[in-house]
Amino acid sequence: MLTIGQLASYAGVTVRAVRHYHAKGLLPEPERDSSGYRRYDAHAVVELIKIRTLADAGVPLARVRELLAAGEEEFNAAVADIDRRLRAEIRQSQRHREQIAQLAAGDSLALPAEVVAYLHRLRGLGLPGPMIDGERDAWILVAAQLPEHMPLYMKLKEQQLDDPATVELYHDLATVLDWTADDPRVATVADRLVASIEAAEAAGWDTYDDVMPDELAQLLDSVFVDSVPVARRLLERLEERGWRGWTKLQRIPPK
Repeated sequence: MLTIGQLASYAGVTVRAVRHYHAKGLLPEPERDSSGYRRYDAHAVVELIKIRTLADAGVPLARVRELLAAGEEEFNAAVADIDRRLRAEIRQSQRHREQIAQLAAGDSLALPAEVVAYLHRLRGLGLPGPMIDGERDAWILVAAQLPEHMPLYMKLKEQQLDDPATVELYHDLATVLDWTADDPRVATVADRLVASIEAAEAAGWDTYDDVMPDELAQLLDSVFVDSVPVARRLLERLEERGWRGWTKLQRIPPK
């Protein structure tokens, strides 16, 4: 015969858990011996292991009580159902692990391979981390909304990086990130940006103005405006030179 401590040890639970199961009516309390101690037999160990196993599987204690009182067929059917639920939870946990692994993969999170290659190319140009991080976050938003257009977008970006003048402009824009809102160099950068835009237009490069929804473009523009102190002045300068927007640049019709 076993003491309550020995019973708990055999079943892999605490004495407190045994008393809790007594209180819930899951495990019958044995009669006390002449010394006033409860003594448990092997059957109690088996029942306690069943209770622990079901409880560990997430079965509510009220349901545990029903299963312990059920016949063999009902019990086996219930255990099979629990097994199916646990398998589903395992599959879900595996999917979560895959998602966590994607987080550790950096750029490959939620981005197609061509965007990852583009970001790698930006790093190769020596552009600063904050600028590349901003590009990555913007493309995550675009890829989530317009995945079918990503090849077109990346074709355009690769065309831009093949142009030395555009690469030089990228470096200029990288310095803009640290400027104060009243920096006098904004006008010069705006002039160079407009020259680049108009050169691309004259060369007939593809654009994504027609396929990007205005709402998405406005969202991306707001990120630029909120994170770069000089952004509003730069956009104002662009408008003075006949262009509106940032993500989705559009020529302003003449009055």
